[in-house]
Amino acid sequence: MARRAVQTQGNTPGRNEERAASRKIGVLKALWPFLRPYRTMIVAALMALTLTATVSLSLPLAVRRVVDNFRITDAALLNQYFAAAMVMAALLALGTGVRYALVTKLGERVVADIRKAVFDRIIGMSPAFFERIMTGEVLSRITTDTTLIQSVLGSSASVALRNLLIFAGGLVLMLLTSAKLTLLVLLIVPAVVVPILVLGRRLRVISKENQDWIAASSGNAGEALGAVQTVQAFTHETLSRASFAEMTETAYDVSRQRIRTRALLTMIVIFLVFSGVVGVLWIGANDVRFGGMSEGALVQFVIYAVMVAGSVAALSEIWSELQRAAGATERLVELLQAEDAVVDPVRAQTFATPVRGEISFDNVSFTYPSRPEISALDGVNLTIKPGETVAFVGPSGAGKTTIIQLIQRFYDPQSGAVRLDGVPLTDLARSEFRHHIALVPQDPVIFAATARDNIRFGRPDASDAEVEAAARAAAAHDFIAQLPDGYDAYVGERGVMLSGGQKQRIAIARAILRDAPVLLLDEATSALDAESEGLVQAAFEDLSRDRTTIVVAHRLATVKQADRIVVMEQGRIVAVGSHDSLVAEGGLYARLARLQFTDGAAVA
Repeated sequence: MARRAVQTQGNTPGRNEERAASRKIGVLKALWPFLRPYRTMIVAALMALTLTATVSLSLPLAVRRVVDNFRITDAALLNQYFAAAMVMAALLALGTGVRYALVTKLGERVVADIRKAVFDRIIGMSPAFFERIMTGEVLSRITTDTTLIQSVLGSSASVALRNLLIFAGGLVLMLLTSAKLTLLVLLIVPAVVVPILVLGRRLRVISKENQDWIAASSGNAGEALGAVQTVQAFTHETLSRASFAEMTETAYDVSRQRIRTRALLTMIVIFLVFSGVVGVLWIGANDVRFGGMSEGALVQFVIYAVMVAGSVAALSEIWSELQRAAGATERLVELLQAEDAVVDPVRAQTFATPVRGEISFDNVSFTYPSRPEISALDGVNLTIKPGETVAFVGPSGAGKTTIIQLIQRFYDPQSGAVRLDGVPLTDLARSEFRHHIALVPQDPVIFAATARDNIRFGRPDASDAEVEAAARAAAAHDFIAQLPDGYDAYVGERGVMLSGGQKQRIAIARAILRDAPVLLLDEATSALDAESEGLVQAAFEDLSRDRTTIVVAHRLATVKQADRIVVMEQGRIVAVGSHDSLVAEGGLYARLARLQFTDGAAVA
């Protein structure tokens, strides 16, 4: 079941192969735009890194001088050699400390910028994007994948560069010390490179699969915890635990493969390198015996050989880290470069005059991306005048909420146009026209903040007095005042400390505070008791005066006073009129009225 869950997120086997083939270390160049602003810090870190590498490569030269002159009688000269060694050690410590501070700071800074860039991109994506990817996977990429990149930028990259310098410099100095022994050492290189290439490719594929399963388990957990009350109500805890455990164990099993492959690669490389060095040293020891080189030269060569071998071993480990970071970078780049079905025009129009609130649908047809075979709206033509209150009614799935979503341009219709004051929404920046719309959704969203902050979400610059006035208008003031800290009471994640009706009244207060010329009410009073509904309806009557108000409702009692009622069925408008005229016509509205009203007087 877990493997099917991952594949539903778009990670089919074919796609995995495609991404594995394209995921190479070169993808890390995508990080350069985030590194570019910190070029000065990078140069300083490279200077410190070069200093430490140079000092490290100079130490064997000093050791050779000491060994070759160990029997000298001039104590002052010997002291100078050791003093020079101490100075070099101090420079090495200073350079290492500066390098660590700079690259660690750089890693933290760049990763913070990446996280902000990804969030900035994702928060503006249309709902169609989140039909293709789970929110938990997005969060996993922002956290887990950026942590991998932070490890590389803050440590692995500088260590890799330092070891590259030591490898190159040590190899040159080995050649100058003894060309014969160096050439023998170079014969070992092909035997080391082959397992790095073979096992490294396998390690890259396994690392990507491991990251995919971690993201899948995060998405599974986020979904279950987000609906924890539903999970518990249906006694689904055991199944949820089993599903999460299966995904987590699969991620662990894949990580074990990665660990085994990396351990095998490390063992092979270290064994080949050091066994080769031992063999070469055996030859060098014989050269010293027969006078072919001095003891100091052999010691110098040994130190350089160990340094070069150590750098190769370190690079083999860092290579796998770079590959994992390359996979993480590719996943983040996918988010940063993700194409949205809804985009702002390059040259957006603006409203020349204050928004009046005229909304028109011109032959609009629409299907949801996830359900292309089902028509949500089919040839809808409708004009809503400024200040008019229009209610949409009809059975579930008739297209009422789709009307609300298209007005906010969460989606674009496949044909036709939605206009605000005569301007197609596609010609406007989304922030331009959404600023003039207030929404009360069917499922109100309450943030993990105070009651005051939740209401002020409608207009962040509102004063406390304006917040309280909006709460009074929404019949929310009394219950807020009874909370332990009143308006400053923390309402919990998703408003868990509030009832359904209280959440809805806060959402209504938020819309009232926004004071926009267009008001969208999607089942706005569905969770209210009769008394609160009466109070809120009175508030809506005042609020909707001189505002274009669109009401979506199943309860016909809430829409009887609308200027016009639009009856929808299967994505089409089947009737338009007042309550009385629609009842007199018969048809769908009359049937709905008979079902909802208990006596003939109410229907009439």
